[in-house]
Amino acid sequence: MRLNHVANRLDPRHFETVVEMLVTQLGFRVLRRTERSIWLRQAGANVDLQFSRSETTRRDADKLRSQVAFLSETPREALQALADWAAAHGMAASVGAYSDREFYLDAPEAFVDFVVEAMRPELADYAVPD
Repeated sequence: MRLNHVANRLDPRHFETVVEMLVTQLGFRVLRRTERSIWLRQAGANVDLQFSRSETTRRDADKLRSQVAFLSETPREALQALADWAAAHGMAASVGAYSDREFYLDAPEAFVDFVVEAMRPELADYAVPD
């Protein structure tokens, strides 16, 4: 088997806003769409993101441990730019920190079971076994 995609859940009220943010701010493109879900891929990536609409009213209390993660030379600033974009589009979002090199963006009314993480590239500089 070969990894194809990772799936997370979005609140339907903010579904299209999150998709627009990924497309316009992070260069994702839409691969496929159904009434309930969407599959997206960022240029240069080989693993896709799937988001499904979720009506759940119970948010995962431990969702900070479930991330869609990105690399950035300026992770806090990159996430703050997304938070500012989200706010301008009616979606409350805030930036928090795991450490001085790892940060996260949460949009609590939109992200059901994950946050968006950004971390310095050196944190992903590890040997990959064959």
